[in-house]
Amino acid sequence: MNDTANETPNDTLRDTGTYLYAVTRDLGLKVPEGLVGVAGTPVRAVAHAGLAAYVSTVPLSLFGAEPLRRSMEDLDWLGRTARAHHHVVEAVAEGCPAAPVRLVTVYSGDDQIRQLLSRRHDDFVEVLARIADRQEWGVKAYVDLSAAAPPEEETVQAGGPGAAYLRRRRQSIRGREESWRKAAARAEEIHEALSSLAIGSRRHRAQDPQLSGRSELMILNGAYLVERDRAGEFTRAVEGLRGQGVDVELTGPWAPYSFTDLADPAEPEVLGDA
Repeated sequence: MNDTANETPNDTLRDTGTYLYAVTRDLGLKVPEGLVGVAGTPVRAVAHAGLAAYVSTVPLSLFGAEPLRRSMEDLDWLGRTARAHHHVVEAVAEGCPAAPVRLVTVYSGDDQIRQLLSRRHDDFVEVLARIADRQEWGVKAYVDLSAAAPPEEETVQAGGPGAAYLRRRRQSIRGREESWRKAAARAEEIHEALSSLAIGSRRHRAQDPQLSGRSELMILNGAYLVERDRAGEFTRAVEGLRGQGVDVELTGPWAPYSFTDLADPAEPEVLGDA
């Protein structure tokens, strides 16, 4: 792939930046025709050092550091941008293993992309080898602690109304604690069972109900890197883990976002990075 053929005259303008979606090996593949990314911008490739970065030229009026700080608080904007970013990553990953980068990672221009490909070359090669012929599956587990049966009430009732209230309160607390211990143990069992079928696994922070859209408590938010030819085995295992008071939700397969984090916090040229 000839990287000069993919350059744009906007590279030299300070009112634009280069938005990075994903990195692959440079196999000479063409960018999928008509592929559009964030803010409706066309996607192109920058090839260097045996790697190819899939990028868009974006206006810094929208994707500069200060505008991004404001936009990241707009959930509608964030949702549209995430969907566009994911669409590009999925389109690229159909042709070859692709290492997606974080949402809204924006560099000052194509030269900074080439420097990134040179500086992190070995890291990218290692990641791309690890994810080849593998996909990410997401598994979330929920439990309704409010439905848990409280401990049996004491048979001997002593004292007045105040003492009875304190007993009920202690029983309620013990009931919630016991339900939580059981749920946590079940989440660990599920995670261990699925990890045994995966090349790699990650436990992400549980989402609150506003993000999950569920009223139940999320006790597991896991990601699993699975061989493509074991996808059926993995999904059947998830199905078998449902029940016992726990609802298990399967999503995917996805590009392996959870297993390709090559963020470089020391990189001074990144204009925006979520």
